[in-house]
Amino acid sequence: MVTLKESVGRYGIWSSGLRSEEALASGEAREAAAELEELGFGAVWLGMSGAEHAVPLIEATSRLTVATGILSIWRYEAADAAADFLRVESEHPGRFVLGIGASHAKLAAQYRRPYASMVEYLDGLDAGGVPAGRVVLAALGPKMLELSRDRAGGAHPYLVTPEHTAQARDILGQGPLLAPELKVVLDTDPESARATARDYLAMYLGLPNYTNSFLRLGFTENDFKDGGSDRLIDAVYAWGDDTRIRQRIDAFHEAGADHVALQVVEPGSTAGAPGPLPRAGWRRLAEVLA
Repeated sequence: MVTLKESVGRYGIWSSGLRSEEALASGEAREAAAELEELGFGAVWLGMSGAEHAVPLIEATSRLTVATGILSIWRYEAADAAADFLRVESEHPGRFVLGIGASHAKLAAQYRRPYASMVEYLDGLDAGGVPAGRVVLAALGPKMLELSRDRAGGAHPYLVTPEHTAQARDILGQGPLLAPELKVVLDTDPESARATARDYLAMYLGLPNYTNSFLRLGFTENDFKDGGSDRLIDAVYAWGDDTRIRQRIDAFHEAGADHVALQVVEPGSTAGAPGPLPRAGWRRLAEVLA
């Protein structure tokens, strides 16, 4: 049987646009997913999604792994998520990965006791028959990473650095999947590339889960001012020419990542708001990784 690591491969695409109602209704999401499969990406991670967003992309492809990245534990009851997983698994064996997370206090009115609530949710998935090895957690801190090791198939950390990846690998050990997300700006000009990055990062700098993670990595409050310091931008983004971008991606693998989920950020992109699919950027990334 193909393992989780084998099914996702070394590179994937992270996109909220692929689960947007507009892209799904027009058929572009299906067409784009098929192209991503042909370009050699092993998986797509759908931002803020559920099984209903994954199924059309699975049906449009033959081997691409489709993962929720993430399914919020506050938006879907564990029993419902389990039933959805089992239905997709019965129809498309091995093609769906359930990525789950506790989201953020500012984004979820029900937010409370995130660690304990995650444990309860995993209990519910277990009771519903979901194999732990097909679940990954959006883990940033040490306790959630330990839970990813002990109760799931691995971790899908969002908005992290190679240093975080190395620390996460030490906690997870060699068995579980480690699949960090990395944002990419395909722009060689430092000023405009960082401006695009800052515009997109601004929303995340208002979420304590991320800023606390950065503080643990040695950043300071000064790094969060004015949309993020150059040091912070350069740590959590890949930008520049093809060689520089490839080096940044490789740094995550060298730090212990099994898979890197690449999110192309274009000028005018807004975090949390699915925009046009950056298909030309995905094609360029495939060339960079070839």
